[in-house]
Amino acid sequence: MKNKKWLAFIFLTIFALVLSGCNFNSPDKEKDSSEKEEGTKEGVAVKSEQVLRLSASAEIPTMDSTKAHDGVAFNVLNNTNEGLYRQNENNESILALAEKHDESDDETVHTFTLKKTNWSNGDPVTAADFEYAWKRVMREAAPYNYMIATAGIKNAEAIMNEEMDADELGIKATGDLTLEVTLESPNPLFKTLLAFPTFLPQNQKFVEGLGDQYALEADKVLANGPFKLVSWTHEQGWTLEKNEDYWDADNVKLDKVEVVVVKEPSTGANLYETGKIDRTVLTSALVAQYADHEDFEIEKESDIIFLRFNHNHPVLGNPEIRRAINMAVDRDGLTEVILQDGSSPLYGVVAKGYYFSPDQKDYRDLNGDINKGTPEEAKALWEKTLAEIGEKEVTVSINIADSESHKKVAEYLQAQLEDNLPGFKLEIKAVPFAQRLEIEKAITYDISLSSWGPDYSDPMTYLDMWLKGGSANRMGYDNPKLNNLVAQAYVETDPSKRFEMLLGIEKILLVEDAAIAPLYQEGTAILKRRTIKNLVKHPSGAEFDYKWASIEE
Repeated sequence: MKNKKWLAFIFLTIFALVLSGCNFNSPDKEKDSSEKEEGTKEGVAVKSEQVLRLSASAEIPTMDSTKAHDGVAFNVLNNTNEGLYRQNENNESILALAEKHDESDDETVHTFTLKKTNWSNGDPVTAADFEYAWKRVMREAAPYNYMIATAGIKNAEAIMNEEMDADELGIKATGDLTLEVTLESPNPLFKTLLAFPTFLPQNQKFVEGLGDQYALEADKVLANGPFKLVSWTHEQGWTLEKNEDYWDADNVKLDKVEVVVVKEPSTGANLYETGKIDRTVLTSALVAQYADHEDFEIEKESDIIFLRFNHNHPVLGNPEIRRAINMAVDRDGLTEVILQDGSSPLYGVVAKGYYFSPDQKDYRDLNGDINKGTPEEAKALWEKTLAEIGEKEVTVSINIADSESHKKVAEYLQAQLEDNLPGFKLEIKAVPFAQRLEIEKAITYDISLSSWGPDYSDPMTYLDMWLKGGSANRMGYDNPKLNNLVAQAYVETDPSKRFEMLLGIEKILLVEDAAIAPLYQEGTAILKRRTIKNLVKHPSGAEFDYKWASIEE
């Protein structure tokens, strides 16, 4: 027995020295309280710090779930809060805060029984919190209020059209833990949509007590999900800690998630190399350098990058001008030479590989490549249309986020458009991500380099954002034919007929109007530690779920 103990001591000593040599922990830093002992197959205790260190491309624009409309905010909200449903590891909507979900025979009245849970300040989470939050979304004309209408909740559309008051939304708390939601008609997407952050609850007393200071700092938000936001240094980063009062805390393995804002991928790579973050996104300039790295991966995305046009602009308001711009960009060169990250050319608004017809044909294959042309065709259309509108030269600016990748894309577009379209001049205006969104909402831009990630698993998530006055429209676009076809598709229950309508919506947007210029479907080149297990990445809605993640040495 003595010899075995001595051998074990030598083994552990050597193991500790190896870890120290790899610089996993600074020698002058005390061990974090979140370190835990886990047994290996050989029965030897190994210390594994349950801290996940990530990067984000931008600051959190808001922590108010009624106002959030971007991926950064959705990620944090999805991990610090929880609604009636949430997405599981297989991207399916499953019951979360709701213990039970009952439907009426005609599937229009849905009754939810909630679990007994608390907010991070100790207040109980009640059905009234859902009623308050959803009505607040409608009352304040929040960016994602159309999601309430997309879910088919009674009176939502009338409220959006200012024909009814927000208090008339079809939701009411019938008890402390009982919530009743009434739909206009049966909606097959209802459960899927409920996992989206817009449908999260809010504590009315807490929100209204803080007034316009609500959700501006870490101590001005509440959590009822797997993690709590415990620190938030604006433009630098934030920290989440495990919420021990979460109803499913036993299945949450991470103790902490530390996120730093990294706008320059080269900085991210350096942080990864020095062990300060565990996952980082690489741009084309870094792909060649790290392509043979053992942690290198390519992830295919459902997000799209495209150009918005200000439809009120005297020149860009012309659909043939927009079509010429569409045709003038070599997307193969953009994705293969400039990006080199697994992104692929896109000539439609609906991404490829995620959305299929009832007979399992890809939406993108069915509608094909729209507005694809040669530089010569683009030039001819451009010159013809310029002559018709009496212009010889056009100078416009492009609104972009101040990230390295967007700057490279903008510079490529500038070269392509100025070379292929005589008399065209493009000025690049880079601003912080949140400011780019505000400029878009105000439609005070000429062209804006935009991104869109699907909110839920259906082509409509790319298509109904172009409705007149919709919060995601952000370019003054309006076609009554598109508006009407979207409305018809909302209520069509025959899957085949509905899918034909969805194909038709894109044709109106791009074939008839060339309303936007799709550029590429994102791919992501990353470095990710092999020690990260079960970090769930969703193709729609909030991108990441930390709930099931762990660190295993």
